[in-house]
Amino acid sequence: MTTDLPAVTVGIDFGTLSGRALVVAVEDGRELGTAVHEYAHGVVESALPDGRALPPDWALQIPQDWRDVLRFAVPRALAAAGVLPEQVVGVATDFTACTVLPATWDGTPLCELPEYADRPHAYPKLWKHHAAQPEADLIVARAEESGQPWLARYGGKISSEWQYAKALQMLREDPEVYRAADRWIEAADWIVWQLTGAENRNLCTAGYKGIHQDGGYPDDAYLASLHPDFAGFTAKLDHPLSQLGTPAGTLSKAAAELTGLREGTVVAVGNVDAHVTSAAARALDPGHMLAIMGTSTCHIMNSDVLADVPGMCGAVQDGVVPGLWGYEAGQSGVGDLFAWAVRTATPHAYAHEARTRGISVHELLTEKAAAQPVGGHGLVALDWLSGNRSVLVDHHLSGLIVGLTLDTRPEDIYRALIEATAFGTRTIVETFEASGVPVEQFTVAGGLLRNGFLMQTYSDVLNRPINVLASEQGPALGAAIHAAVAAGAYPDIRTASASMGRIEREAYRPDPARAAVYDVLYQEYRALHDHFGRGGSDVMHRLRTLRGQADGLPGTAS
Repeated sequence: MTTDLPAVTVGIDFGTLSGRALVVAVEDGRELGTAVHEYAHGVVESALPDGRALPPDWALQIPQDWRDVLRFAVPRALAAAGVLPEQVVGVATDFTACTVLPATWDGTPLCELPEYADRPHAYPKLWKHHAAQPEADLIVARAEESGQPWLARYGGKISSEWQYAKALQMLREDPEVYRAADRWIEAADWIVWQLTGAENRNLCTAGYKGIHQDGGYPDDAYLASLHPDFAGFTAKLDHPLSQLGTPAGTLSKAAAELTGLREGTVVAVGNVDAHVTSAAARALDPGHMLAIMGTSTCHIMNSDVLADVPGMCGAVQDGVVPGLWGYEAGQSGVGDLFAWAVRTATPHAYAHEARTRGISVHELLTEKAAAQPVGGHGLVALDWLSGNRSVLVDHHLSGLIVGLTLDTRPEDIYRALIEATAFGTRTIVETFEASGVPVEQFTVAGGLLRNGFLMQTYSDVLNRPINVLASEQGPALGAAIHAAVAAGAYPDIRTASASMGRIEREAYRPDPARAAVYDVLYQEYRALHDHFGRGGSDVMHRLRTLRGQADGLPGTAS
């Protein structure tokens, strides 16, 4: 590389609806250029591309949409940055997780083979595919019965979003596709395979989503207790695991032609969008919790303490940064809840007002909600419209709003949902601290940072200052930081984070008066949380079962 050209890395962030490429200066983390590619198929929730209907709670994706991010977003980001391919010293990717797919030995997704194109289980299951809850329940029940030591590392529950539940669902519902799947692989690793031409597996997704603890996966005897044909499942996962921030290989000739980058450019080991963001936000020290807030929220924190924290999504040694235990918790619906309110509970008059003023309906509802005093709407909600990830780990729970009257307005519901997600986060923080894992700092990243009222509400509900990631490209910046480490520009992730990361400390501070009222509302939230989530009433599960049986029930249509 010519010495007078500054070195850059490219971080590629694969989200739920789009992928983003970001070009970053290795020296100081300056963001030089970015480009976004929207997935042509988005989230496949109601029907396959051929029109075949999908059952409730399914969420699939199309692998070609991910390849198109490499094809379109990367060259456009390089052009926007005004850099040459020879300046790029490393490339790294991050992905939603657990987004997982069945593939052949050479990495071909089964859904791209003609004989499986009409089979839903041949497609990648997106992180928010929640149709495997019965399988998750069985995994937990059998683990409890047989005293599996790894269960405590996941707070006593295994999520329907993770690898084993989704794979067991595939086996039970379409054994032919299960048998045809030589590999069961996280999209985070599959996309690296596309870039380098060789399979690679990262220890982050294996630890958090694949039940890999203390050097191994669950044994065959336990797997056979779930289903006789599940005993050999680990063979579909088994591959040496690579440390984060290390090279997975180099860019293949085919990938170089696809992206416009140089063949032989270092490609970092794959990673999860939430976890790489910790480096972008300089949130790597013990006790520093990072909440990545978008359609859902992931809570990531490192600690030098290993403890059993009920309902978290895993404690993995070196899972975020070498030398510490990385904890993950989360909420499966946050931004999705606000989108639901706009889509479902907003009259045409509000949409007309928003158009007239040149603002979004979200902005209008936020403005109206922010004008209310705390508790003025008379509502309290449970943030479970997409189930509960932490601390209950039950995706068959559902949403609830208490206090509705004929005077309830759309902004009341919108504010109650914002507050409910903040209460959900407070429940997670308190659970960590009650388990002996202190939360000393709280930082927020993600697209919802743009809503200042939302951030202030979180500060008031948590009654603590909130730092923010001083970048709109958290995952992509975090990936670029890992690329710099893999390329040898920095000795380790912490050093690179200190130079390339961005944080604004105490951007929001709690108001004591509001915090005091939220303490009262939070107690009401916890009463509902524990009643409906811990066995006081099973009505949410019964209603979901009834919904699943609805096709066979009589209707009123003539």
